[in-house]
Amino acid sequence: FADSSFDIMINRHGSFDPVEAHRLLKREGLFITQQVGGKNDRDLVEMVLPDVPAPFPELELSIQRKKFEEAGFEIIRAEEVFKPIRFYDVGAFVWFAHIIEWEFPGFSVDKCFEKLLEMQEAIDRNGFVEGTIHRYLIVAKKKG
Repeated sequence: FADSSFDIMINRHGSFDPVEAHRLLKREGLFITQQVGGKNDRDLVEMVLPDVPAPFPELELSIQRKKFEEAGFEIIRAEEVFKPIRFYDVGAFVWFAHIIEWEFPGFSVDKCFEKLLEMQEAIDRNGFVEGTIHRYLIVAKKKG
């Protein structure tokens, strides 16, 4: 697309480059994004794969906010939230870990069997295991 093509750009969970967004937006155009943060599900990952590093440590509100400001944006709104996510049976967790393989790299029932047994014991004791989801929102305006 040509420079200054858009009044508004909306992004949900996709990758983006603030510099490119700045190029594409018209003067005073808005970029709105809601993202999964870098701490998403980390407590759950550590339950079954304790040695796996965080795959996206740069996905933190403070880091992303700075990137937008450095690209020439004014931050209109920036919010971050950490909320609980609960699993009431190990089977549901296994499915969850399997479908988001980028957060649980190398996960398999065979590889994590002992940790899954520990998770089941926690479910038997508490009725669930709990992790934390991490989300953030940025609304940025291209400076006029």
